[in-house]
Amino acid sequence: MSTAPPPPGPPGRTSPRTFAHRARTTARDALRDVGVALVTPTGSTEALLSQASRSWMRMIPYVVALALVSSLLPTTIGLLIRDYEVAGALAGALAVAQTAPLLLAVTRPLPAWWIIGSANVLCAVTTLDATADRPAPWLPPAIVGYAALSLALALREKRRTLVAVWLTTTVASLLLAALSAPGSQDTSVLMIVLSGAMLLVGTLIKDRREAQHKLAEQEDINEAERSHRALLEERARIARELHDVVAHHMSVITVQADSAPYRLGNLPPGVVKEFESIATGARESLGEMRRLLSVLRSEDTAGERAPQPGLDRLRHLADATVRAGVPVVLSSPEIALVRELAQLSPAVDLSAYRIVQEALANVVRHAPGALTEVLVSTDRKHLTVAVVNRPSKRPSSAPLEHGSTGHGLIGMAERVRLVGGTLDVGPLPDGGFRVAARMPVVEPGGTAPAPDRPPTAGPTSTKEQPRP
Repeated sequence: MSTAPPPPGPPGRTSPRTFAHRARTTARDALRDVGVALVTPTGSTEALLSQASRSWMRMIPYVVALALVSSLLPTTIGLLIRDYEVAGALAGALAVAQTAPLLLAVTRPLPAWWIIGSANVLCAVTTLDATADRPAPWLPPAIVGYAALSLALALREKRRTLVAVWLTTTVASLLLAALSAPGSQDTSVLMIVLSGAMLLVGTLIKDRREAQHKLAEQEDINEAERSHRALLEERARIARELHDVVAHHMSVITVQADSAPYRLGNLPPGVVKEFESIATGARESLGEMRRLLSVLRSEDTAGERAPQPGLDRLRHLADATVRAGVPVVLSSPEIALVRELAQLSPAVDLSAYRIVQEALANVVRHAPGALTEVLVSTDRKHLTVAVVNRPSKRPSSAPLEHGSTGHGLIGMAERVRLVGGTLDVGPLPDGGFRVAARMPVVEPGGTAPAPDRPPTAGPTSTKEQPRP
């Protein structure tokens, strides 16, 4: 038999045969989609609420299903035997098929729907002749169990499947209601409305849960991006600060190369030309550095013309912190700090100062009023800088930040990594906090300290309390 579409009618008009063919095609496709949706469950077989953080919440679906089975099973058996005059064995089989699959619905709600739905229809057909003055076509316990099953379906299955389930429920209810005995209490509308309401409620709950999950994922992504951006900003800030250090060395090279022919005198022409080439290269490198600095400097950052600080500025930093309400104790006299400073490379000197500065700023913010000790020592090969604060008697103004800004712990870690050192941070047993950085006196690739300077032996026993 040919299934070719009918010939088209006059232009601008749709013939009845064409309209009927399109209607049949649309109906056939809709039925096929409904059938596919009803036999295609989601791939997940995890229990409902399996992602809950607490174990008692993960047990809720099993407890509810067991409670429903325990209450609905004997109620259904008694109702079928007493009110509908169904044989005991058949009543038991129907009741088990209508209630026991609720336990399966915790992990596989769509297969459970096939079993319970088929059992409900079979029960309705079995009791058609005995429904006068009684609920029909659906028994009250069956409606309760089906409502719970609809909620489980909505929490797991796709919307297309839910629509197919509700349409099937509606069609079956209307057909069975038409076959019910006259004078029976119609429960088809109740089944249609209640199952649809439970499907809608479950869909809303699932959509809200998925929205919260996506929001949490987006927050994790945003936090990672903020941490990465903060790291890049901190590296750019460190690069801007180190510009003065490198520019000073380049300027010295330029001056020495330019003045060498006049200071040394009687140099061969080749040597003079070599010095000129060195000076020219140093000036070009200095210009490139300035252009690089202009790229690293943000639009709202003013030019940094003040000299970069070092450990010789620790006394001023401690005084400023004391004025902020934090008692600070320096572990080394100022003379010892200056002697140690003379052996440090500029980058290590700047990094050590910034680490102490940021550690004291964290104390002011997170442990206001806590006694804080700054320890500076060296074994000639390494410089150790530690900031230790005791517990604060006043509440912290903000939580400790590990990755939300470009300063603090991120800045310390980057500075220590820059000069090839190590950083150790963490809370103390008594409730305080410790920040310790160990850095080589000379940064990797630098020049060793002068051999005629005796090494210092670490922090002295004399401790000074700076006065505000």
